[in-house]
Amino acid sequence: MSPLTVTKRNGKTESIDLEKIHKVITWAADGLDNVSVSQVELKAHIQFFDGIKTTDIHETLIKSAADLISEETPDYQYLAARLAIFNLRKKAFGEFEPPHLLAHVKNMVEQTLYDEGLLEHYSEAEFDAMNDFIDHSRDMNFAYAAVKQLEGKYLVQNRVSGDIYESPQFIYILIAACLFSNYDKSVRLDYVRRFYDAASNFKLSLPTPIMSGIRTPTRQFSSCVLIECGDSLDSINATSSAIVKYVSQRAGIGVNAGAIRALGSNIRGGEAFHTGCIPFYKHFQTAVKSCSQGGVRGGAATVFYPIWHLEAESLLVLKNNRGVEENRVRHLDYGVQFNRLMYQRLIQGGNITLFSPSDVPGLYDAFFADQEEFERLYVQYEQDESIRKQTVKASELFALFASERASTGRIYLQNVDHCNTHSPFNPAVAPVKQSNLCLEIALPTTPLESIDDANAEVALCTLSAFNLGTLDSLDELEGLADLAVRALDNLLDYQNYPIPAAKNSTVLRRTLGVGVINYAYYLAKNGVRYSDGSANELTHKTFEAIQYYLLKASNQLAREKGPCEAFDQTTYAKGILPIDTYKKEIDTLCSPELQYDWEALRKDIVKDGLRNSTVTALMPSETSSQIHNATNGIEPPRGFVSIKASKDGILKQVVPEFQRLKDQYELLWSIPSNDGYLGLVGIMQKFVDQAISANTNYDPAKFDSAKVPMKVLLKDLLTAYKLGLKTLYYHNTRDGADDQQDDIADDCAGGACKI
Repeated sequence: MSPLTVTKRNGKTESIDLEKIHKVITWAADGLDNVSVSQVELKAHIQFFDGIKTTDIHETLIKSAADLISEETPDYQYLAARLAIFNLRKKAFGEFEPPHLLAHVKNMVEQTLYDEGLLEHYSEAEFDAMNDFIDHSRDMNFAYAAVKQLEGKYLVQNRVSGDIYESPQFIYILIAACLFSNYDKSVRLDYVRRFYDAASNFKLSLPTPIMSGIRTPTRQFSSCVLIECGDSLDSINATSSAIVKYVSQRAGIGVNAGAIRALGSNIRGGEAFHTGCIPFYKHFQTAVKSCSQGGVRGGAATVFYPIWHLEAESLLVLKNNRGVEENRVRHLDYGVQFNRLMYQRLIQGGNITLFSPSDVPGLYDAFFADQEEFERLYVQYEQDESIRKQTVKASELFALFASERASTGRIYLQNVDHCNTHSPFNPAVAPVKQSNLCLEIALPTTPLESIDDANAEVALCTLSAFNLGTLDSLDELEGLADLAVRALDNLLDYQNYPIPAAKNSTVLRRTLGVGVINYAYYLAKNGVRYSDGSANELTHKTFEAIQYYLLKASNQLAREKGPCEAFDQTTYAKGILPIDTYKKEIDTLCSPELQYDWEALRKDIVKDGLRNSTVTALMPSETSSQIHNATNGIEPPRGFVSIKASKDGILKQVVPEFQRLKDQYELLWSIPSNDGYLGLVGIMQKFVDQAISANTNYDPAKFDSAKVPMKVLLKDLLTAYKLGLKTLYYHNTRDGADDQQDDIADDCAGGACKI
């Protein structure tokens, strides 16, 4: 009988060499603990047949290793990753060894897959130097889930044929090359090397738009876009057009639609009867879902409106599974806006009066810009019998909000007064009126009146994050902050702007949002916990260092390049820092003592300005955390092994240093209440100049009748407000499914949450 053959990637056939397969697995297992080559081979159960493809053999081995990932054997995630990297490089280059950087870039530019500017900006000698910077062995530091996310979202590829054209280290070196291409030739290679090292060694985390987009001909890398809609058809249509442009270029959208007048309002002095908010929200939903984000992820948006809007009771149920299509808009998320007066009415057992913004001149603007003026006008309009209004018990309206937030998981909260009183912006001239899809951006906007409106402000925020788990000392943050600020600030000039209003806002404010990942691991390795207050002091010191060093870096950049044009519209210009405006209740949680010389920095900022109006924002970091084998953002893990659903199947990932730190990690559902977590977020918010994607989490089994009491939900909303939180993101409810599952979006699907 003739020996069986395999079909290689190039179409040629040769005899099966089982020893070659064994050698590849042995190579992938080198240096790993508690992994077995024979176990992978046995698990694979490869059914050989004549002509079997080598790619099929390799994919089977990868899946076999991935299936063995567990708490007891976490290193299989690295064995599977190495096999996947081997397979990926074979796909991209036809061999394991990557090509020289210059040859690779030339080939990709010829195929119009890379930006031709790379070849225009750098000489052959510089490409040789950058090629020497690359350490392709760092590909072996990825865990399996990271490699699959790289393949699915980040690597340049043909998403129709599945062809892949690059390997991970090329991403990092070329991002660095693009971002520092405008620096003087005498220093830029040093910045390229330092940024490459920081990113490829997982010190700095980069979001999806940057990782998937920079180096390609598509030049739009801001993660978040904030669009304000006015109360006119022109503005509504311009908002819809802007949504389409930005969804197609990988951005998450926030839409402030609170100014749209209520159902039944007069149009043109009574000539027409206004159809209200819901038809226009449907219009926005259609725009959001009309495009995917470059094939990388689907479009998504959050629409914001005030709790006192006349249609609030109808708007609060728009995601509810009950009802008919005509009165539901389920494929958007919603951010409901509160302020001090609304909470006071709840605490005092009073009423909330609902108005159409069109009927109460000045009230909507004062809601953001001036809390005292808002209260004065609100009470005045309540007493004016000529104004259309509706009165609802505050407890009933808050309960409806909390109930819908629980049942869908995705009705969010924005405290607009905190967004403006503890803000880098002077609310009298640049009020913050909304947040974004992930509730961490808090920037000024103005209504878009046409798609070509160059005077409006569509706010963008460009993100990255520090990997706290990699820090040996807070002193490291100084150099990392300098790299992050310089790189992201350069990106603002490097990218294109689909609409003039976005460029206008960026030129004026140059806003950045640097956050963190791996916070749960950071707490575990330092022996402190979410729930008992032991992490409070560490968190205070850490986030003080983050804000201090980022502001210091932006101040230094202002000396070199000048401050942002609208620096005079910031509170920083008046010498007011985040440490001056935070909620003093935080001082009951930890010592207010500061570690850094803020007074010297204050003087430097007043004298030379800041290059960037904002520098911090804490984002969810779901995908980018996976790339670093890190815990998500600031969130506690649900299990030691997270199981995350993706289009490539189920991806298992073990928390960092699980075997050494198992007893130090605090898992989500073991935390007794939200109090400790909210306290930590409040401490972070003391320093963070934008907002924080913070979640609330509930296990019904901890309560009588397996139901979360409404008083608990409302208490947490009041606690968050008292501690100065600007926003709340997901409401997560334990539904009895596998605790390891970490697909947040599905937690409350189908009304699984109970009240």
